[in-house]
Amino acid sequence: MGLFNNEWLGIAPTGKMAFLRYCEFNQVENGKIIETAMYFDIPHLMMQTGLQPFPPQTAAHLVQPGPMTHDGRMLGPQPAEEREKTLGTINAIISDIGQWNSGLSLEDELRWTWCEDMIWRGPAGIGATYTIERYAKQHSGPFRAGFTDRSKTKHICRMAEGHYGGFFGLPNFTARPTGGFMGMPATDKAGEFRVIDIYRREGDKLAENWIFIDLLHFWNQQGVDILARMKYAPRA
Repeated sequence: MGLFNNEWLGIAPTGKMAFLRYCEFNQVENGKIIETAMYFDIPHLMMQTGLQPFPPQTAAHLVQPGPMTHDGRMLGPQPAEEREKTLGTINAIISDIGQWNSGLSLEDELRWTWCEDMIWRGPAGIGATYTIERYAKQHSGPFRAGFTDRSKTKHICRMAEGHYGGFFGLPNFTARPTGGFMGMPATDKAGEFRVIDIYRREGDKLAENWIFIDLLHFWNQQGVDILARMKYAPRA
């Protein structure tokens, strides 16, 4: 959080407080960082300034909070068995997401690995959603309807510690937009999804999920330069 006093990436400053969502993975060798993957939710900042980089999103635009349990900062070692449970659950959801052909309703498929009152805190342009029913309606269902030819995941890192875990890829996967997505028309052109997912496990299922998707990169591949389009756009 800070004061947005100067232009950044062509986004005009407001002089008001602003929040910049970000997430990073660091690779450490011999006690030093040798590589970092850092994703920013730049459309989220745009929307705080009154810009509308995308058509109205299906879920809620929020300043995303941290975990409900307020225990996300782990400064000491965590039990190995908890780490294994969390990573196992994350691996299970990756298998679920990857198939798209379980034969179940989307809601019942999600119930394999998600708590009923799950919270999915997605990037600006998609938004945040609460409960399996609304997640299926406000993101997962529209996403599956909008894409075909989804590739397998190409994660660079999957990790867990205690009840938390996550992964990222550069890209995570590719998919072809054939049914429209985020209110944008279908292009039928395969594009990369660069994604970071962070999860909190509760019991045997996932309860919270923070998602960072480089939507500027995805739409740029589809021929839409969101940064350029927003540079001189009027504010709401």
